[in-house]
Amino acid sequence: MSDDPSIPIPVANFDNAEFWEGCRKHELRLQRCRQCGALRHPPRPMCPECTSTDSEFARASGRGSVYSFTVVHGPTLPAFQARAPYNVVVVQLDEGLYIVSNLVDCPADEIRIGMGVEAVFEDLDEQISLPKFRRIA
Repeated sequence: MSDDPSIPIPVANFDNAEFWEGCRKHELRLQRCRQCGALRHPPRPMCPECTSTDSEFARASGRGSVYSFTVVHGPTLPAFQARAPYNVVVVQLDEGLYIVSNLVDCPADEIRIGMGVEAVFEDLDEQISLPKFRRIA
């Protein structure tokens, strides 16, 4: 659980509520177009492939690899300054989409491009859980 109430939390809306509901249940869900089947992230109202507004959510594998990363030392937003240095990773999911998050339980000097990762979740409270990633062997 987060012990810092100043950290901004995500706000669910019509397009992303099911994504956040999945995170709360420790499931990574991706939006899928019902017309053409294309997956998309982040969730949004219209399919970028066929422009359909008919979508659903599908459970993702939660696995992928580090595509890119940085280690933030500062300056950063005041709410995150106490956490610095911290990493920010771009994960390419096995489904082909990208998600920006953090890698947990991995020292910064051990993060590598291509390293295998899987989704884990940080429970901020009973309503919000954030998707994070951890390395896999």
